[in-house]
Amino acid sequence: MKANESKNKEKLFDALSPHEKMKLEIAEELGLLDKVQNGGWKSLSAKETGRIGGLMTKRKRQLSTQTEEAAK
Repeated sequence: MKANESKNKEKLFDALSPHEKMKLEIAEELGLLDKVQNGGWKSLSAKETGRIGGLMTKRKRQLSTQTEEAAK
C-alpha cells in the first residue's frame, strides 16, 4: 500500500507548477510538509510562511544568476 501511495504523490507532484514544486520542496526541507498536508497552507504560522517565501526568493535569484552566467 505504501508504494501505491508514493506513486500517487509523485503523480500529483508532477502535475504542479514549478513554483508550487519549489514551495513544497522547501516546506519538506524545513520539516513542515506534514503540517501542510494535514492542515493546508493556512495551518502555517506567519514565521513559517515567511521562511518558505524567503528561501523561494533566494533560490529564484540563484537560478536567474546561473541562467545569466550561462548565457554569457
